Amino acid sequence: MASTGYWADNYLEKRQSITQAVKLIRPGQRVFIASACGEPQALVRALSERARTLSGIEVVRLLSFETTPLTMIADKTRDQSINIRSFYLGSARSKAIARNLRFITPINLSQVPRLFKSRRLPIHVALIQASPPDDFGWMSLGVSVDITQAAAYSADMVIVQVNPRMPRVLGRSFIHVNDVDVIVEYEEGLLTIGEPPEMESANAIGRLIARLIDDGSTLQISLGTTSQATYAGLSDKNDLGIHTQFVTDRIMHLVSQGVVTNRYKGLNEGKVVASSAIGSSELYDFLDDNPGIEFYPSDYVNDPGIISQHRRMVSLNVAMAMDLTGQVAADALPYNHFSGVTGMLDFIRGAAASEEGKAILMLTSTDVSGKKSRIVPKLVDTAVVVPRGDVQYVVTEYGAVNLFGKSLQERAMAMISIAHPDFRDELFHQAKEMGLLSVERTLHDSLHGIYPVKLEEVMDIHGEEVTIRPAKPVDERRIQEHYYNLDKEDVVSRFFHEKNSFMREEVEGVSQIDYIKDLTLVALVGEFGFGKVIAVGEYLLDESKNMAEVAFSVIKAYQGKGLGKLFIHKLAVAARENGIAGLMAFTSPQNKGMIRLFKTLPYKIDSFYDGEMLTLSCRFDTLKEELQV
Repeated sequence: MASTGYWADNYLEKRQSITQAVKLIRPGQRVFIASACGEPQALVRALSERARTLSGIEVVRLLSFETTPLTMIADKTRDQSINIRSFYLGSARSKAIARNLRFITPINLSQVPRLFKSRRLPIHVALIQASPPDDFGWMSLGVSVDITQAAAYSADMVIVQVNPRMPRVLGRSFIHVNDVDVIVEYEEGLLTIGEPPEMESANAIGRLIARLIDDGSTLQISLGTTSQATYAGLSDKNDLGIHTQFVTDRIMHLVSQGVVTNRYKGLNEGKVVASSAIGSSELYDFLDDNPGIEFYPSDYVNDPGIISQHRRMVSLNVAMAMDLTGQVAADALPYNHFSGVTGMLDFIRGAAASEEGKAILMLTSTDVSGKKSRIVPKLVDTAVVVPRGDVQYVVTEYGAVNLFGKSLQERAMAMISIAHPDFRDELFHQAKEMGLLSVERTLHDSLHGIYPVKLEEVMDIHGEEVTIRPAKPVDERRIQEHYYNLDKEDVVSRFFHEKNSFMREEVEGVSQIDYIKDLTLVALVGEFGFGKVIAVGEYLLDESKNMAEVAFSVIKAYQGKGLGKLFIHKLAVAARENGIAGLMAFTSPQNKGMIRLFKTLPYKIDSFYDGEMLTLSCRFDTLKEELQV
């Protein structure tokens, strides 16, 4: 209950010992415990010691590390002494969570404050932690504002542990001395979380994601190894902004490096905005009285309407499993349960609605053992955290795809293409059995190919961004459209005869390639996942000669802009690295473009004319005379 009068006098009057404070909790009450690393550990220990003398207590909190094991007490007393309500939106496949499945209350984090404020879930006692008051009596909730502030302001009684080690974090993060009932002064170190374990697959994902993030983007990054690895790929970016659930050590480093400036967020510019912090004591020192950082409650930070107001909002979240249709499961990580306290769906929907926004999901292709695929035919016996209709970008260490607007067949092929190669056969056959793929589809060797990301390149053509990259199975329809868009003479140059139809079976051989014996490069303009194919360059190995035949097609508007030259040089480099002896091409003597392209290569060019077709060839072990030493 709020008090009146001079706050300093009230502060002295409200001071009590830990034992006295906890004795105020009565049987049958609902007790909220502050979130994550803001947990008032001294008060929780005292509550656990008194638990056996109480009955009917319901503890309300986010998923916890349980440095003080309240669930153990609940188990031993068969929930008679303490019952627990944990807000958690992930699946419950891990043994620790599954064992306490009955305690889980699935809810989007943005909705929890309303649950408290509306008294649909009345809080009788709130156990919170705060910094010492400033000269005006305001105490900062520090590293845990999220749902803690709403619980404190709607509770019948507020017991606050005043801890000098709690940083004074700015923003809408304060509670006044006059608005609390009991003050317990107790200094102790805040809960800290170490760096996530290093994983090369996660680092590869981080490098791929960096290609999807533009300068000036505003980021939300969830917890986890994969997302932490993403930060390493952001060091070359400029003027990034942060609007996220958790501030971590990695965000602190990006701010310190000048990568994060928050200049172009479109909302709360100049400020890192979050609702909680999880990390090291150095991070907590960094937050203290920092004017560049503001914490707000979860009904603001996680509100999709607020999130969508940022320009180029990018949500980066870790998935634990996905099925071939795009359904997503998320779990708390073994080394960091707070990763399960997810606002994933809030941020995905907010980012998708943002101007130039992107919602990106990250997952390693297999579990830690490498024996189980995280991409599965269908999610069963696990909670779907993100419905398939909300999924856009998906990234594994084997590539990135955009599922937005894609059919179930296109989604299945896309997900198979970024699964671990060891599991692609099985996923393909199961997709056919489920009816996700047409019956005439066959399994190509291409599904085992490892996408060569190093061949990707972005170039500027008269102010337009053009992406050159290896083709993917998901490009099938776009390559088909490319052939239909070619002028008649360009069709003849490419296929040596007039051609009015380009059947899916033909295009399948171009888009489903193994990147070694069969490599196709495409040039695209437009949004990732929806880009228009403006050029195709490919080689196909003739194993009897160990020579690769090349072919090209460029739509009229982009001819003469250097795409063909770029393609043939990339194909030559790739072929040589793959142990192929050289390149060859069959063309007409009138195709001056192809002849000029071959002559740009640094190798001796041989030509042979049989009266109909001109054969061009070069071997990688024979340099042009002017290049020979």
